[in-house]
Amino acid sequence: MDVLIVGAGSMGTWFGGAVDAPVSFADLEPDAAAAAADAVGGDVAALEGGTTYDVVCLAVPMTHVADAIGEQAGRAEQAVIDVSGVMAPAVEAMARHAPDLERMSLHPLFAPERAPGSIAVVRDRSGPVTDALLAALESRGNAVFETTAAEHDEAMESVQAAAHAAVLSFALAAESVPPGFETPIYEGLRRLVERVTGGTPRVYADIQATFDGADAVADAAAAVAAADADDLESLYRAATTGWQERRDDERHDTRGDTE
Repeated sequence: MDVLIVGAGSMGTWFGGAVDAPVSFADLEPDAAAAAADAVGGDVAALEGGTTYDVVCLAVPMTHVADAIGEQAGRAEQAVIDVSGVMAPAVEAMARHAPDLERMSLHPLFAPERAPGSIAVVRDRSGPVTDALLAALESRGNAVFETTAAEHDEAMESVQAAAHAAVLSFALAAESVPPGFETPIYEGLRRLVERVTGGTPRVYADIQATFDGADAVADAAAAVAAADADDLESLYRAATTGWQERRDDERHDTRGDTE
């Protein structure tokens, strides 16, 4: 089984090193494809070529995945998959452009440098090739769990869009403080800010463009800022109750923790 990976960024490079198969990289930037190939011992392929592969994997920004599938699905002989991070548009595009092939959407819920981790998967049309790819990922210590495209994309509104908006808003709003004034909560937020701002800006921009969630954070912050003492107590109790209910729901979910 050979694999063409379209997109030679960090996620495409991670996937190339995580699967037990010969891989080739194609990218708008030939130097990026060459660097990814060097990193995992793969080859470089033309972005627009007639060579076909057993598997075509789209590792492109989520805002471009549907178009990329349309352009590249014809190069796949057995399976088309993606690791873009948004599932509904990817699954729909794969079904439209590769109706007779195996199809699978993957979302590694971690930065590549923090692998292994939890991977959400939608097996839209499974078979031996996609089964083998999943087995390879699991053999490297990743925890794979199945979901639906709708469930995944709804979850990302909180897991990514709202969470990132909250952390970035704190980073923009907070002032520097003299040494010694830090509290455990402030320290925790500062660590989150350092982690988020150490990433790639375009990735975070694409998440906000793709998933709702930031508006809800803004509305909640406005409600807190406008509240008097009694209102704030009510908001605090509502947050406590709502969060406890969410934690209870998560404890009953047997999928395990995700990042």
